Order: sequence, then C-alpha cells, then structure tokens
Amino acid sequence: MRDHVDFVLGQWHEQCPELNVSSMAVFSRLFRLHTLAAREVDTTFREYGLHQGEFDVLATLYRAGPPHALNPQALVGALLLSSGAMTHRLDSLQQAGLLIRAPNPDDRRSVMVSLTPQGLRVIKAVLDDYLIKLEELLSPLSAADRKHLATLLRQLLSAHDANAHSS
Repeated sequence: MRDHVDFVLGQWHEQCPELNVSSMAVFSRLFRLHTLAAREVDTTFREYGLHQGEFDVLATLYRAGPPHALNPQALVGALLLSSGAMTHRLDSLQQAGLLIRAPNPDDRRSVMVSLTPQGLRVIKAVLDDYLIKLEELLSPLSAADRKHLATLLRQLLSAHDANAHSS
C-alpha cells in the first residue's frame, strides 16, 4: 500500500539520491495527518460555534472536575499559551455565555474561570462528537496498532518534553 508521501519520497530519491530523507517518511505523514485531522475536527467544532482553541479551554475546565474552575494562570500553563492569547479565548467564550470569570475566593487579587451550565452542556455535546470523529480517523487501525502507535508517539514526545523541562 502506497500513499502520497511515498510518491514525494520517490521524487526526492530520484533528484537527490545521496540525501537521507527517512525522517521525512515519518514527519511528512504526521504533518499530513495533522492537516487532515484538524480539518475534520474543525468541522465538528464549527457545528457548535467553536474553534479548536476554544474547545481546548472548555475541555481543560471540564477535565479539572467540579466545580470546573481554574485560574487563568493554570489555563495558560495547561494549554501552553501566552496570556494575551488566553485572554482573547476567555473573552470570546464569556461573550458566548460558556464561561464566567469571578473573584477567586482564596485570593482576592485573582479571578477564577469556570464553566457555566450552558458551557458544561456544550463541552459534553461537542466532546461526544469529537470522540466519534477521532474514532473515524483511526478506523483503519486495529486496537493493537493504535496502542503501538500511541506508545511510539509517547516515547518520541516524552523525550522532547524531558528536554524542554530541563532547559
């Protein structure tokens, strides 16, 4: 079974036979898969009036468990965003009625961001559709293949995560 990346790699081998393009075999497929997956899940998010980044904020608050609230700094850390980007997302989600900002009862100098009842309904609904979409994207792989792929990607990412934390 051949894919578009095989075609591209063949062209590279033809034009530059001395180049080792084996890393392209992995990353070109990851990049193409990212593009495909982003396009597919963005369709799901748009059905709920959301973008990927807004989904990420709602999902992070939901994953935090009841009362589904975090301070903005915790959200910034969890999503690896700048404070400006986070403020933009929070403003948008607050205007949509999906979250609120309220004074932090433990620290009057800060606020807590929490899901509204509507935000909780939306994240639960979009999460169901999102997971269905991810299952569709992974459908060519067996359960064993998925587990193996997840293990390999974890191995690759944890090595980079360890380097990032030691810097």
